Amino acid sequence: MRRLLWLLTLGALAVALTACPRKAEEEAATETAPAEETSLPGANVRVGLAFDAGGKFDRSFNQSAWEGAQRAAQELGVQIFDFEPADPSQVGQGIRTFAEEGFDLVIGVGFANEPAITATAKEFPNVKFAVIDAVPGEGQLPNALGVVFREHEGSFLVGYVAGKLSRTGVVGFIGGMDIPLIHKFEAGFRAGAEYAFQEDGIQGRVLVGYVGNTPAAWNDPAKAKEIASSQARQGADIIYAAAGGSGLGLIDFVKEEMCLREGGAVRFVREDRFADVPKYPAYEEKCGEGTTPLFFIGVDANQNYLHPGKVLTSMLKRVDNAVYEAFKEGENLVPGINVMGLANDGVGYAMDENNASLVTDEMKAAVDAARAGIISGEIKVVSYYENDSCPALDF
Repeated sequence: MRRLLWLLTLGALAVALTACPRKAEEEAATETAPAEETSLPGANVRVGLAFDAGGKFDRSFNQSAWEGAQRAAQELGVQIFDFEPADPSQVGQGIRTFAEEGFDLVIGVGFANEPAITATAKEFPNVKFAVIDAVPGEGQLPNALGVVFREHEGSFLVGYVAGKLSRTGVVGFIGGMDIPLIHKFEAGFRAGAEYAFQEDGIQGRVLVGYVGNTPAAWNDPAKAKEIASSQARQGADIIYAAAGGSGLGLIDFVKEEMCLREGGAVRFVREDRFADVPKYPAYEEKCGEGTTPLFFIGVDANQNYLHPGKVLTSMLKRVDNAVYEAFKEGENLVPGINVMGLANDGVGYAMDENNASLVTDEMKAAVDAARAGIISGEIKVVSYYENDSCPALDF
């Protein structure tokens, strides 16, 4: 069944930005849609989607948003127009044009779009706006919604997995830009790992490194790879990155190195939890006996598929669900703040055929118990925003 999905990539020039949406409408008007298509609830809803740096196919945050939009187009018939910045200086462009064209809803994907959304929402009170990962106008605008996540809760779960399965008792975290948002990922991961270490009576360590303190930190895989190498030399056998495109450097490092060998700063403090997991031929050839596998943990989207056997799990940040729900509400979007955490499936961890052999049923049951404990309040995971630090855990 043919769906009417109108896609538009907007240029940086204002002339192009204002002309293209009208042209798309004129072209579409010449087509005759099947009767069942026009009955879809969102058939007459136009939504403009402005992405953050990195683009909609970054295999992480932005792509998750795009997948939510695609779902809305397929199930609701919503018309999608999108804008991808060519570089960080263009973030926020396109938002005003969407508003000037009278779109029903304009969504900024990523906190960098918040200033433009806030300013434009004030100027166009009859258009609805939303920002994913930030709150426009401090949540007080009558026509704007901010969607934020309890990343520390999801990061706790993957940190718990890392702490339980690390053979060295050393795990690593790599952040992209050194900002409070990414500190939430760090705080949760540290808390989960240390909770697991305490349960097992291990004096473990969590190593932390940041790529930089400017927007360029999101797209510097070479620096992230350097940090990963340093952490591995200090014994980290499982590393989690919340670093945007820079995280590809960690992936490359794990893919190339594959394992750690005991010696120097690398010490094995528990039995090999992966002894019974079949090793791929390249691993057997390079690593052999006396080693332990290296793993990375994916972020935002399910990245388990990227390198099966090397991805322990992924911290899910359900940006796709947030975008889909915003599309579903369209011009009836309820303004304010929407907080997504474990309790409403806004964050979580990924299990599928790609990591089923790495995370046993017993391990999964333990993680699910921790999840239930966080939701019930028995386990309190402290967000960085609560006291501007990264405490491990409140018992």
